[in-house]
Amino acid sequence: MLTRIDHIGIACFDLDRTVEFYRSTYGFEVFHSEVNEEQGVREAMLKINDTGDGGASYLQLLEPTRDDSTVAKWLAKNGEGVHHIAFGTADVDGDAADIRAKGVRVLYEEPRRGSMGSRITFLHPKDCGGVLTELVTSAEPGEH
Repeated sequence: MLTRIDHIGIACFDLDRTVEFYRSTYGFEVFHSEVNEEQGVREAMLKINDTGDGGASYLQLLEPTRDDSTVAKWLAKNGEGVHHIAFGTADVDGDAADIRAKGVRVLYEEPRRGSMGSRITFLHPKDCGGVLTELVTSAEPGEH
């Protein structure tokens, strides 16, 4: 069962400049940053609040590290802005299977590693009203 909005992914050309905007404008600070080589992005997670299920809600800022990454291609087509929405779940495998059974295309056959050691998969935007949707199971504390 989907339990929360885990994060909103925002694609940007310059991660440092975008982080500074969110810090100086809204007071949000970087909770975690990393480079995800598999996805070809450098990212910063800005924690917005804690949630009732022990998780949190974040803004995920994404800067491509290579021109062939999905985020780089998206930026070239759309420019900076909201890239995806991610819903938190305790069981990304089970929820992805349930959603697939309802006719929605799940983009990964098996969940992959996401930010902070999470397990993730994506749903095809054409099956989700034009919104790229991510399902996230957070890592257990101390796992990432």
